[in-house]
Amino acid sequence: MKKHTIETHLEVFDLVSELSEDIQKLMIKAHEARENAYAPYSHFKVGAALQLESGKIIQGNNQENAAFPSGLCAERVAVYQAGALFPGETIVNLAISARSLKQVLTTPIAPCGGCRQALAEYEVNQKTPIAIYFMGESGKVMKSNSVNDLLPLMFDGSSL
Repeated sequence: MKKHTIETHLEVFDLVSELSEDIQKLMIKAHEARENAYAPYSHFKVGAALQLESGKIIQGNNQENAAFPSGLCAERVAVYQAGALFPGETIVNLAISARSLKQVLTTPIAPCGGCRQALAEYEVNQKTPIAIYFMGESGKVMKSNSVNDLLPLMFDGSSL
């Protein structure tokens, strides 16, 4: 038997103001998208804003549906929109902001497993890491330099 250790490296910022000006603007776009989320069932609003290499910003937010699981998470709305509107453009950064209508979220909320897998597909295809910044409503912001840090041993097309 051989043991294998997997490490995840994340950066933690105490406040949004500690981020670069460009990432602060991206997080503001994620906050704006979050407020327009359609979340009548979970009361959990998530906004995402991704930045393409060209500088274009694409926003997404969660869209729920009474027929679960027909809804979609904010991260996938944004990344699929980027893929549809700007095919072949590299995704550089992704900012995510979450807010619960039931409690105040001050801890970073990471993407769900389904979103991690969808993001992994894009990261693998573009052969360039996507930096992911995520937070709750306020407070600390976590940064992952790559989807691989959030989804070690990821499944991709090379396994098929």
